[in-house]
Amino acid sequence: MLLPHGYDGQGPEHSNCRVERYLSLIDENDTFPTEKETDDELLQRINMQVVNCSTSANYFHLLRSQMRRTFRKPLIVVSPKKLLRFKEASSNIEEFGDKENFKEVIIDNSKNLVANDKVKRVIFCTG
Repeated sequence: MLLPHGYDGQGPEHSNCRVERYLSLIDENDTFPTEKETDDELLQRINMQVVNCSTSANYFHLLRSQMRRTFRKPLIVVSPKKLLRFKEASSNIEEFGDKENFKEVIIDNSKNLVANDKVKRVIFCTG
């Protein structure tokens, strides 16, 4: 399900999809995959996947993995439509290759305030 997230200056008919409602419907088991567990095994334990893609390559890999799985789970994509025309959200052609995968977190190397190994918590904000 593709839901536009945010108003993007287009008026009330392009309103927020209320992503917090979908996040509250996800399984309450807040465990990350173990070293032995694959992403597919983790996805089999949850009841749906809620994602916000910020690059075209990430969106491509997300849809490709959704179709290649041997099982089906609901996929809720809450990316803003504005990113379709946003130059910084574009991807290099190499990022669409088979060796690349969906990136759960995209690190912004230009603005690192803290070293990656010192990060203790990631807070997801929306709205």
